[in-house]
Amino acid sequence: MFRPEYPICTERLLLRPWAPGDVDGLHAYHRLPEVHRYLYSQARSRAEVGALVADRAGAAALTEAGQELHLVAELADTGELVGDCVFFWRSEQHQKGEIGYTFNPAYHGRGLATEAAVALLRLGFDGLGLHRITGHLDARNAASARVLERAGMRLEAHLVENEFVKGEWSDELVYAMLRSEWEARQTDR
Repeated sequence: MFRPEYPICTERLLLRPWAPGDVDGLHAYHRLPEVHRYLYSQARSRAEVGALVADRAGAAALTEAGQELHLVAELADTGELVGDCVFFWRSEQHQKGEIGYTFNPAYHGRGLATEAAVALLRLGFDGLGLHRITGHLDARNAASARVLERAGMRLEAHLVENEFVKGEWSDELVYAMLRSEWEARQTDR
């Protein structure tokens, strides 16, 4: 079993498991259609966010591959909920993981998603000892691509019309980082 020590601290963020009191903070941006533009999901009502929180609240550990760890991101100095992120443990045999994140548009452009992405990479490489971590996104989501690039991931694939999402074909970008690349970045700092 892998259970990180919470909160996971970055320079400006605290990452922690979802809790019942997070409904309003998450609904503040999960209700916005523009947040879901490049995601499989649609804008959510408060009741839908409440159900999602009830499903995810308290899940704080990974016990086997195939599971995902959902965390909220709070500003360390105010406790304000500004985003959420997820770590997928894809394979134990192949030592693979994947990261994802969604942030309130009111906080875009501040580097917070990049801080969260780096924390998730650390979780996978240093915590779980993984060999490879990816990030998958709609190719039109230039802001998310910049987040992964700033986190040190490299563009590995551009899959043309790879998925049919919300009534249209969508290209998918796959970013990746290997443990050796992560370790090289740590010694450069």
